[in-house]
Amino acid sequence: MPQLLLELFSEEIPARMQAQAAKDLERMARERLAAAGFLPEALTAIAGPRRLTLVAEGLPAAQPERHEELKGPKVGAPPQAMEGFLRKAGLTQDQLTERDGVYFAHIHKAGRQTTEIVAEMVEEIVRGFPWPKSMTWGYGKLRWVRPLKRILCVFDREIVPFAIDGIESADLTEGHRFMGSGERVFRARDFDEYRQGLLAHHVVLDPEERKSRILEGAKTLCFARNLELVEDQGLLEEVAGLAEWPTPILGDMDPAFLALPPEVIRTSMRTHQKYFAVRDPATGKLAPHFLVVANIQAPDGGAEIARGNAKVLSSRLSDARFFWDEDVKVGFDAWLKKLDGVTFHAKLGTMAERVERIVALAREIAPLVGADVEKTAEAARLAKADLTSEMVGEFPELQGIMGGYYARAFDLDGEIADAVRDHYKPQGPGNSVPTAPVSIAVALADKLDTLVGFFAIDEKPTGSKDPFALRRAALGVIRIITENGLRLPLSGFSAKTPDLVAFFADRLKVALRDQGKRHDLVDAVFALGDDDLVRIVSRVEALDAFLKTDDGANLLAGYKRAANILKAEEKKGALPDGDAVALAGAPAEESALLAAVQRARPVVETALSSEDFAAAMQALAELRAPVDAFFEKVLVNDTDVAARDNRLRLLSQVKTTTERVADFSLIAG
Repeated sequence: MPQLLLELFSEEIPARMQAQAAKDLERMARERLAAAGFLPEALTAIAGPRRLTLVAEGLPAAQPERHEELKGPKVGAPPQAMEGFLRKAGLTQDQLTERDGVYFAHIHKAGRQTTEIVAEMVEEIVRGFPWPKSMTWGYGKLRWVRPLKRILCVFDREIVPFAIDGIESADLTEGHRFMGSGERVFRARDFDEYRQGLLAHHVVLDPEERKSRILEGAKTLCFARNLELVEDQGLLEEVAGLAEWPTPILGDMDPAFLALPPEVIRTSMRTHQKYFAVRDPATGKLAPHFLVVANIQAPDGGAEIARGNAKVLSSRLSDARFFWDEDVKVGFDAWLKKLDGVTFHAKLGTMAERVERIVALAREIAPLVGADVEKTAEAARLAKADLTSEMVGEFPELQGIMGGYYARAFDLDGEIADAVRDHYKPQGPGNSVPTAPVSIAVALADKLDTLVGFFAIDEKPTGSKDPFALRRAALGVIRIITENGLRLPLSGFSAKTPDLVAFFADRLKVALRDQGKRHDLVDAVFALGDDDLVRIVSRVEALDAFLKTDDGANLLAGYKRAANILKAEEKKGALPDGDAVALAGAPAEESALLAAVQRARPVVETALSSEDFAAAMQALAELRAPVDAFFEKVLVNDTDVAARDNRLRLLSQVKTTTERVADFSLIAG
């Protein structure tokens, strides 16, 4: 089957945009091909430092003839509606058909050559591509992420002819900017020629292959020097998007810089230079080397590149050492004074005022988590001070981390230093949570102050917008509490912002869903009004396990049947009060269910009071068989009013006993 090959060749595409650009290209092409009635056997998009490539396999040479049926207005619709429909269909009213009081238009469309459709598709894609940022160049009006230089477009080994803003399609592309031997421009009429041609001209097309080359080359270089690469997936993704012919080079740096905190060295390497750090496997500490990924295969093996990059790194680290030396001359008190002039939020005051709130909140939390109150308050007071330090001014991502280092440099208590360092944690799903009591108290105070403050001024997340990262803060609170097993009712910290508890419930659903738990079970447990996250999670886990058993599934069905009967009867009038009793002459199944409920209730209550939710579920499981037998053999709506009322009371007891564990009405199934 014919193959379509498209390459949009431009100046350098920012690495951070490449992966999404490949997805967008594939999506846009798939949508447009589908609209034309094409279903390619395979469709792949690839992004690189200077090109977006699309290859579609198995397209037909021409579009088949098509017949479309358009549904029109109803018979008797206003004339304007009919006129609009006729314009859209390109027909007259006598050419329409009528079916069930509705007009339909039948339109026959002749098939077109695939090349015509592809030419239109490419122009639409180029003109409508959703780059986060784009530009114009020269005198043209075409927008692209960087100046678009060439368009290679061939179908079935023939050029698809078209032009976009003066850029004519062809079968030409370019190899590496510097390393191509002779002419960098070469022809390609299908994907194999294209890929092999790029490789021959020193361009690795596949981003995964570029990453693999970088990793393998870097590890080999490190192994030869008895070193170990500090792997960094984010940095690997970025450098793979910067180099068409990635070549790792190991460089050296002045060992004296290792006196700086390792986070400073790694951040300076990563943020400014895109270097990987290297460690000594014997000590696990950073080694006085770095690994840079060049875009060329240097004739001297990269020695000159390494020397040049070492000079640049030396300048960066000298700056960092200067910042460190200046910071330790200043200290926390001077930084804290500067917080008076830092606005946290127009409606929430300065950063200094925020620190006061965090200190007060941390004092409240400290005894609840077993932390020393005075140490916690001091750690909370110092936690934000490093925001005005020179180092954090240069490397904002080191806030907190540098505070911890400075606290140790000033010989402050180790627990305080750790709390200052860790109070931002966890910053994402892969980040650990604080476990020391003082650190826990300060981290919770920091996040709860953020949440309570922004909810109080009605700056809540909406849709995909969450400018103050409140979802992440709430997930952080949930993880700190649940992973440390803390008994910390949330309502105590959000009394003035009741929406916040519901927000925590939503975030907990997200967290548990990521662990494979059903969201409706969280709803069923939250409906009980509990706000102790540890107890809620424990109850959800027990409920999840119970409902996966036959007893659980059948009891849920029995509960819903009882609830439906009670609901229907309630519409006729008030339900009878009180507990059911053993009536003379009652069916054996009714008596058995009454006995089972009377046995289960105290067992459930005892198990719940000791938070043994598995035992509570097991007690409920004992109701399953009597409930099944009751519904099979007993008529609830008996003509005998006394019998009917007693059976309704019995079903009410079954329902309320079950609901002591969770609101089963909110459980799906």
